[in-house]
Parts: sequence; structure tokens; C-alpha cells
Amino acid sequence: MNEAAPHPEDEGDSLVARVVAVELLHGVLGQKQALDQVLESSRDFKSLTVRDRGFCRMLVSTCLRRSGQIEDILLKASDQPGRTSVKLTHILRLGITQILFMDVPDHAAVDTSVRLAELLDMGGQKGLVNGILRTVTRSGQEWLSRQDAPRLNTPEWLLKIWIEDYGLRVAAEIARANLIEAPLDITIRDESERNYWGSTFQASEIGIGSLRRPAGGRISELDGYNDGKWWVQDASAAMPARLFGDINGKHVIDLCAAPGGKTMQLAAQGATVTALDRSAARLTRLKENLARTGLEQHVNIVIEDAARWKPREAAQYVLLDAPCSATGTVRRNPDVMHLKSPQDVNRLRQVQEDILINAFDMLAPGGILIYCTCSLQKMEGEEQIEQLLRTHPNASKIAIAPHEVGDIGEIVSENGDLRILPFHCAPRGGMDGFYVSRITKR
Repeated sequence: MNEAAPHPEDEGDSLVARVVAVELLHGVLGQKQALDQVLESSRDFKSLTVRDRGFCRMLVSTCLRRSGQIEDILLKASDQPGRTSVKLTHILRLGITQILFMDVPDHAAVDTSVRLAELLDMGGQKGLVNGILRTVTRSGQEWLSRQDAPRLNTPEWLLKIWIEDYGLRVAAEIARANLIEAPLDITIRDESERNYWGSTFQASEIGIGSLRRPAGGRISELDGYNDGKWWVQDASAAMPARLFGDINGKHVIDLCAAPGGKTMQLAAQGATVTALDRSAARLTRLKENLARTGLEQHVNIVIEDAARWKPREAAQYVLLDAPCSATGTVRRNPDVMHLKSPQDVNRLRQVQEDILINAFDMLAPGGILIYCTCSLQKMEGEEQIEQLLRTHPNASKIAIAPHEVGDIGEIVSENGDLRILPFHCAPRGGMDGFYVSRITKR
């Protein structure tokens, strides 16, 4: 979470935050926009106080994360399920979220939901809102105790793929881990300052050089952020860029580079980086991040399609964080469950294949290609690399050794790849789902 967690005693009065929450929820569920995109474009959200922004974002994120359970509860509590308007259904969803999944007093959740209906020109439905939510306050916990939460909150098509890839037990563990909000990991620009920032944030080390700090506080207001001393990056996402070895003074091509976390890592390690992305809008964010961290002089930005672009000379180092379904990031992006479909995965498989082949083609003999995705599906990870090795006899894998990933050797697969699952390092807060493979050209 990027906002300070609100105090429960203040939440009952924040009606304006709930109005904005309805707008945001409609943006994701009704207009199929990513939550981060909706937050970024919402003037109403930006006009809220810091405390209200924190509450609003937590409310919407929790509602999306627990949507399957919420729909099941709503069906049980309503005498006429399916007959409410979309906006009224959003009000009820948010009300149930507060009653069952947040530290909001029942009376405050019910009262503000009734007031919300009236404020949004649905005063004639106040009695319905009051009746349904009061039923939830009486029976909701009992209904909740009987639910299979991991199954209800995971799309059936996606759960089926995970079962095929990992088996029922592991698939269930993945779905269960996705219900827990992700902690905040940061990458330090200057390794010599690691101990200082670890002490400042009371952070612990995890993975290969990442710091995990306790939740709380608005990111942009934390010490060192505006000075570019560090950036937010999950420990899983920070691993690929560290698997090249010593790249000080070397040239690295970073394909699909925006928003730039890995680009900044490479530059901070002393590399000269060609950062390529087809989206000019996403590259704007990368430029802002580079300017904030003072690393822009080490990076050449190129707006091109990674499936077609060719460098002037064969590359010694190529990093490809391929476009994917992002199902490994559900803990921090619960909207993914509502925005992705089997058709998206099939389309992305072809995109990944095209870019991967081009990335390998631009590699010099003896060069290193790091391929990674934040998808949990093997069709976007292991199967892509297996196909590359079958179709390119001059491609071979450089196995990743457990000592290269710090103290979490469990993420190294038998064939020398990284297959990180959300429940790995669970006692320390888990990790984003990721796949990483290291390839060379003979």
C-alpha cells in the first residue's frame, strides 16, 4: 500500500472516500481498467486527504481481492439477487467488505452505505441497503466460516491451469497466498548505503539485496525517495537483473523496460543500458524514475517494438521482462483477477515467443539472455524456454545456482530456473510470483 493506514475510529466519517471508492470500483469492474490506471486518472481520488486516500485504496483493493466471497455473501443476504443496479451493487459490495474484512464498526459500515445510496441518487433503495447489510452483520461471519476462500476468489479457468501446472495442493497454496496483501520491498541505488537504509526503515534483507520494510507511510513522503536513494521493487522482480554477474562498464539491452525498475538496477550496477519499450507513455514514467535517481546519463531510451528492433551490434547482455498476464502480482494487484482472460494469455504467449526469438537473435555468441515474466502459468515461462531450446540448437541454459539467490534456495527449480511462487518465504511476507531463466548462445 502506498498510503498510510487509516485509524478505524476515523473510518466511519469518511463518506467522501466511499463515494470515490464506488467510482474506482466501477472503473475496474465496469470499464475493465487497471486499478493503478484508475487511481492515476481520478481527480476525485487525488483530492482526498492522505488518510482518506489510504482508506479508499484499501477498501477497493480488499473488495477486489475478496470479490468471490463477497458475491457469495451478497447472494445469501439478498431476497432478490441480481435485481439491483450496478452502482447499488457496488455500494453493497463495499459495505460487505467493510463489515467482514476491515476494521470498520458494523454500524458505521451500514450507516455510511445507506447514506451513500442516498447521496448517489438511490434514496429509494436505502431500505434495501440497510436490510441486506444488517443481515450480513448478523450472519456474515457464519457464512464466511463455511466458504472455500481460495477457490471462490480465483477464476475457475486460472485455477484449472495452476492445478495442471503444479497439482492441486500447490495450486491451493498459491490461491491462498494471493489473499494476503504484499509487503513493501525496496532496492537501494548505492549498495554502500544498504546498512543505513536498512536501519532507517527497520528493514530486513530478503532475496538478492532487497530490503523489506514494515508497511505504513506514503511512499513519496519517506526519507530518501525524492532524492532517488531507493525505489520500490518486489524482491522477486529485483532478481533477474542481478543474474548477469559483474556488468560494471558493460552494455546491457533491457527489452520491455518500462517502468524502469530493472533499468535502474542495471545502471546502478555500472552498466550502460539501452532501455527499449514500445509505449511512449510508459517510457515517460521510466524517464521520471531515472531523473529522480540520477541515473539518466547511463541510459539510452528507445521507443521501438521489441519483437522487431535490432541493435547495431550483437549484444553481450540482454534482459527480457516479457509482457505477461501478471498473475504473479495478484497480492499487490488484485484487479488482475478481474481483467485477465484465457484469450489474453493465449495472445500474450505469441507476443512472448516473438520477442524471445528476437532477443536471442540479437545475442552475440557467448552472450547472456535473461528471460523473465511475473506470470504463474508455465505456458508463459518454462514452456517458452523449452520451445526456444528445441528450435534453436545453438541455445543452452546457464543454470542458476541456489547461492545466487541469497537465503531462499527453494525458488531454484531442478532444471536451474527460478520459479517463485507467492507462498515462498511466507513467514517473511511471501513474494511475487516470477519465472526467470538464463540462456546463452553457443
